[in-house]
Amino acid sequence: MDSRPVGRRARARPGASADLVTAVLQQPDRVRRFDPLAWDLLIRQARRANLLARLAWLLRRHELWNEVLPVARPHLESAWAFSQRQRIALRWEIECIAEAIASTGLPLVLLKGAAYAAMDLPVAAGRLVSDVDILVPKERITEVESALMIHGWHTLHHDAYDQHYYRRWMHEIPPMRHLKRGTVIDVHHALLPESARIRADSNAMRAAATAVPGQDRVLVLSPTDMVLHSAAHLFHEGELDKGLRDLVDLDSLLRHFGEQPGFWDGLVPRAREVGLTRPLYYALRYASTILKTPTPAATMAAAAADAPPQPLRGLMDFLYCRALRPNHPNCADAWTPLARWMLYVRSHWLRMPLPLLIYHLTRKALVREKVEKSEERTRDGAARRMRI
Repeated sequence: MDSRPVGRRARARPGASADLVTAVLQQPDRVRRFDPLAWDLLIRQARRANLLARLAWLLRRHELWNEVLPVARPHLESAWAFSQRQRIALRWEIECIAEAIASTGLPLVLLKGAAYAAMDLPVAAGRLVSDVDILVPKERITEVESALMIHGWHTLHHDAYDQHYYRRWMHEIPPMRHLKRGTVIDVHHALLPESARIRADSNAMRAAATAVPGQDRVLVLSPTDMVLHSAAHLFHEGELDKGLRDLVDLDSLLRHFGEQPGFWDGLVPRAREVGLTRPLYYALRYASTILKTPTPAATMAAAAADAPPQPLRGLMDFLYCRALRPNHPNCADAWTPLARWMLYVRSHWLRMPLPLLIYHLTRKALVREKVEKSEERTRDGAARRMRI
C-alpha cells in the first residue's frame, strides 16, 4: 500500500482525478495523512463543491478537528459560522413566508434545504441554501403568488418568453425575490416539469406531508418522499456544479431515515406508487458507489428491477461517476467535460418534448450570444473612453 502523503501522490499524477473531498466523505480519518498540499487542495475542492461548512461539521463530528492544519482552520471555521448564521436567517424567513400565505388558508409545504433545516435533520448541518422551495396546489398558485407579492416578493424574470416557458412548461413559476431582504422563493406546483418524460405524483406526495414539530401550518414531505424528491431533483438536473452536494444530501437522508423501522421496506414500493423508480435506482446506485452509503441488499435488488438495460447502465456510470465530483480541475479527467455536457443535454431531453427542446436550446444559445456581444461592446466603449 502506498504510504506517501495524499497531496504528493495527487501532484505526482497530474492527469488523474484527485477527488479529496469524496475520499474524506467516505473515510474522514484520511485527513490524518494529509500534508499541506493536500489540505490546500481539499479546501479548494470543498469550496467549489459547496461542501466546506459540511466538511467542518464532519471533522468535528468524528473528533478530527485537532488533525486540521492550523492555516486551514480559519477557512473551515468561517464557512461553518456562515452556515449557522444563514440557518438562523432561514428559520426567520420560513416564518415570514408562512405568515405571507396564511391568508390563502394553505399550509406552507417546504422542500429540500428549507425542509431539512426546519426539521433539524443531520443533512442540514453545514448545508447552505440559495433559495426557499415551497410546494402548493397548482390550482392555487396564482393566489399564493399574489399573497407573496403583497408581502414584498416580486418576479426575477420579466422576459415574455421566460414567463411563458415557466408557466406553460415548468413545475414552478419564475423565482421571486423579496424587495428588502433579497431572499428568493421558488414556488412549485409539482416536483417535476409537467412536460417531463417521468411524471411524479406530486399531489400524493403533498397529501402525505407531515407537520414540523411545534408548527402546525408548516409541513415537510414524509421521509420516503423527501428521499424520492431529492433523487428526482439530482437525476433530472443538468447543472451539476453542486451535484456532489446533492448526493451528500441523499447519503445523509438515507443514513438517518434508514434507522427508522420500516423505512427501507417501504422505499421502493413508494417510488413505484409515485412514479420515481428510475431516479431512486440511480440515487441508491451512486450513493453506495461514490459515498459508500449502506443500503440493504433487498432494497437494492428491488430498485434494480427498474434499472436501465446494461448498455445504458454502463453509459450512465461513465457519466455520473465523473460529473458527481467537485467542479475542480484536479477532480476531472479528459472525459469529464463531455460527461457534464451529455448530462446537461439529457436533463433537457427529460424535461421537454424534442421540438420544444430544439427551440429552447437554440433560443438560449442566441440570447447568450446576443448578451456576450452586448457585453463586448460595453467593454470596448469603456476602453475607448479611458483612452480619451
